[in-house]
Amino acid sequence: MTRRARLLLPGTPLHLIQRGNNRSVCFADGDDCQAYLTLLDEVSRACGVAIHAYVLMTNHVHLLATPAQDPQAISAMMKRLGQVYVQRFNRRYRRTGTLFEGRFRSCLVGEARYLLACHAYIELNPLRAGMVAHPAEYRWSSYAANAQGSPDPIITPHAVIRDLGGTPIERHAGYRELFREYLEEGLVDEIRQVTHSGLVLGTPRFQQQVAELLGRRTVRGTPGRKPRPPREDVE
Repeated sequence: MTRRARLLLPGTPLHLIQRGNNRSVCFADGDDCQAYLTLLDEVSRACGVAIHAYVLMTNHVHLLATPAQDPQAISAMMKRLGQVYVQRFNRRYRRTGTLFEGRFRSCLVGEARYLLACHAYIELNPLRAGMVAHPAEYRWSSYAANAQGSPDPIITPHAVIRDLGGTPIERHAGYRELFREYLEEGLVDEIRQVTHSGLVLGTPRFQQQVAELLGRRTVRGTPGRKPRPPREDVE
């Protein structure tokens, strides 16, 4: 069965998740996390992909990224990341074989509300997992860079984030406001479902625009068969 091509557009952010094969551990300690982030910085620059947010969990990775020109740069980046990081991981732990699932999950992200929600969704992962009480306590995410201004060469703020304030101090304060309340449960579920399905996260208008540009379905279909039209008697 042919795999469905990803929905990709140049200059349009993508939320993606890559999980460990059978949910196995991908990052056993801080050295693994640091090695992955160093590689992510190098490979994203080489591929022309801007990284806006990230979190490394024990058995999966979340990224929010935008390909500058070639939308296929995302796939090239993830392929290179997987090749080099898995080789290192296998050498270190004297193992063989695959580490990540064969295909990462992703969705296009449109409009400011949804982009900001993805930022919060990604950086709140450790809190939802019960690992920390506040995202600032988790070292392996982009929260410190986006919310506190800590230097992080990986992060390129999206224009929506830059618009949160006229100065870095104002921008970081505006960003922290996103985390004063939990994301609505419905929005969390929507992000999960759309990313898993490889569709489009955004308003119906944005979804329709992408559908027209790519000639593809951009929303989940209705389960079940389509109803048959009423039969017309031939006279």
